Amino acid sequence: GTRYARTPHNVGFRVLDRLAPATGSWSERFQGQLLLTQVEAEELVLLKPLTFMNSSGKSVRKAMTFFEIPVQRTLVVHDELDLPLGAIKLKRGGGEAGHHGLESITAEVGSRDYLRLRVGVGRPASGVSEFLLAPLSDAAEARVEEALPMAGDAVRLVARLGIDRAMNQINRQPVAAPGDAAGGGPGRPD
Repeated sequence: GTRYARTPHNVGFRVLDRLAPATGSWSERFQGQLLLTQVEAEELVLLKPLTFMNSSGKSVRKAMTFFEIPVQRTLVVHDELDLPLGAIKLKRGGGEAGHHGLESITAEVGSRDYLRLRVGVGRPASGVSEFLLAPLSDAAEARVEEALPMAGDAVRLVARLGIDRAMNQINRQPVAAPGDAAGGGPGRPD
């Protein structure tokens, strides 16, 4: 809901909102908001689970089953504490690194082999749960706004070129070290 609109945990939804055509209309299905659209001549199923983050895999599994989407063609867009604020990285499979949304998806779909678009939110010195659900500062919000078009481009590249070629392009971009002027450090700079 609107209470969480500017929180680090919501960056995935914001990327999908940028991909949605202005004329698109989200419908409520599979315990989430669903939009069918085309990106780069590929049909995409955009899904924003409306469950709690810790149960988002239920929504994802239902949509994957209905549309017969294999795990290897499922791209999950999520916040990433281990990347500096605004950094964008693509990844194939892997662990969940304590991200409860990813843990839920892995448990529900029975595989870790789904694709990921990791959007960096930085790691706070303490209070991770509180940080993820608190609104971003104005400076951090500006950084996220700058990253959203790049994240949308990454999704388009995956749709058009496949994950390997998209990773080659997106992951070559430098990731600034936490705390430097370009990288942002923790997600809530003042």
